Amino acid sequence: MRILPPVSIETQKLLPRSWDILAAIFVFGLIILLAEASRELVQPIAAVTAKGISLDPANLPNYAFRTALRMLVAMAFSLIFTFSYATWAAKSPRAGLLLIPLLDILQSVPILGFISVTVVFFLSLAPGRILGAEIAAVFAIFTSQAWNMAFSFYQSLRTVPAELTEAGKTFGLSSWARFWRIEAPFGMPQLVWNMMMSMSGGWFFVVAAEAISVGPTSIALPGIGSYIQTAIAARNLGAILYAIGAMLVVIVIFDQLLFRPLVAWAHRFRIDSEPGDEEPESWALTMFRRSKLLDWLSRPFSRLMHWSWTLKLPRRARKVEDGKRSRIADVIWYGLLAIAGGWVTWHVVRFACASFSGPELLDTSLRGLATMVRVVVLIALASVIWTPIGIYVGLRPHLAQVIQPVAQFLAAFPANLVFPIAVSLIVAWNLNPNIWLSPLMVLGTQWYILFNVIAGASALPRELRDVASNFQVKGWLWWKTVGLPAVLPYYVTGAITASGGSWNAAIVAEVVSWGNKSLHAYGLGAYIADATTAGDFKRIVIGIFVMCLYVVVVNRLFWRPLYWYAERKYKLA
Repeated sequence: MRILPPVSIETQKLLPRSWDILAAIFVFGLIILLAEASRELVQPIAAVTAKGISLDPANLPNYAFRTALRMLVAMAFSLIFTFSYATWAAKSPRAGLLLIPLLDILQSVPILGFISVTVVFFLSLAPGRILGAEIAAVFAIFTSQAWNMAFSFYQSLRTVPAELTEAGKTFGLSSWARFWRIEAPFGMPQLVWNMMMSMSGGWFFVVAAEAISVGPTSIALPGIGSYIQTAIAARNLGAILYAIGAMLVVIVIFDQLLFRPLVAWAHRFRIDSEPGDEEPESWALTMFRRSKLLDWLSRPFSRLMHWSWTLKLPRRARKVEDGKRSRIADVIWYGLLAIAGGWVTWHVVRFACASFSGPELLDTSLRGLATMVRVVVLIALASVIWTPIGIYVGLRPHLAQVIQPVAQFLAAFPANLVFPIAVSLIVAWNLNPNIWLSPLMVLGTQWYILFNVIAGASALPRELRDVASNFQVKGWLWWKTVGLPAVLPYYVTGAITASGGSWNAAIVAEVVSWGNKSLHAYGLGAYIADATTAGDFKRIVIGIFVMCLYVVVVNRLFWRPLYWYAERKYKLA
């Protein structure tokens, strides 16, 4: 029997590990799927429209992959938008005066409003090809993801502890290095939870994003959203159950390969002087960390980032960055804003005079008031229910890992899938649609509150909990002095996005159809949905204008003052 010589340590380092094999399957499988998807982008759009959406369950794996890919692409653009837009708004007082109110307006514009205005433009980018429709769908999903993430990251940047910022300056870190080594890591736990919520928000509106219908333009892209729309039109309960199963599988895959690793990775950025008792775990994160293949692929990017941290900005740029603003720059900036505002106001007034009539505007305003009452009542109920639950879950990482995929699935559950039950019960029991369709508005948006409160509770410093325990602070006193104040800034961020999302959800919640049965609730969402179906651009603009006005006024008079109070009073200093 021949005895083989022992393998040296140097040779062992070169040999692939089991994690490398798993990572190679993951990487090359992803490359093959992306190549297959990109090949379909050059197909004629007429071929896709003529083929139609098949309710055969055998097509669901392909549909699920197409939908998942669109959502991942939209998530990538949402991250780019978040790191640029939110950072600019948080760092520049001048820019923040414009960007934050603009973000309020953007989140209040319903997804049908974005689609109706932009679909022709995106289709013109690739005439006759499916690429233009794919871009339109990705943009629609982007509008359901980006605003929540931007608000979350903006709130995190505004509440970075002062001692962390001073430590970065003491160690001579440039603004770029401080951002990536201090500020972005500080906001990462909350951003990860809001990424999960934004992904679920994309699922909630996936029907409107993939089954595009604006006036004479009607395109159904292959995907779960179009599958659901076709199943609803055909009153096929079996197909709807298949769609629910496909969504569940994709959400679990996202949870295992993307969000659970991100939650476990972001846990390292908690502000604690000692590690917590419970650490979130992820087999995928272990694979990413131990695979030499992934380490080799990411090494150039890592070296580039470390090199960029050593760069120093010119002295003049550093002075501007440190807050020494020039009076001349202020005059120029606010002058440009005044000119731009005047130009926009002039065009709005011209359009309003030509399109708006007194009775139409009054009717739209009353519809908006009805929708606002629904939103206020539903957000209040959701806050009472999910705030204490979110705090309880956030303080227990292992429980959060169990709740995480369940909450993602519930948040992603499109309201359209509840239409059969809603229509059947309302018709059978002769209920009032104005009341009983209302819960559909908060079906997906209530989870913004839960996810943000969980993020806030999980970021609660262990020292603060230990102090409360040592002083025997328990019961209502603990909730009043520790729990609720600690999560208030996070709750307000979630409530703002939940409120805006509920206004958006009104377009699918106030008009419910199942086969040839259709129910309408009196509200602004139904008004915009009907105008979009009819292709009436003027009525769409009126509805969007009134909705934006309501959202901005509520945010300015209530949510923003509450946000500033929470930021000032409960910031970790």
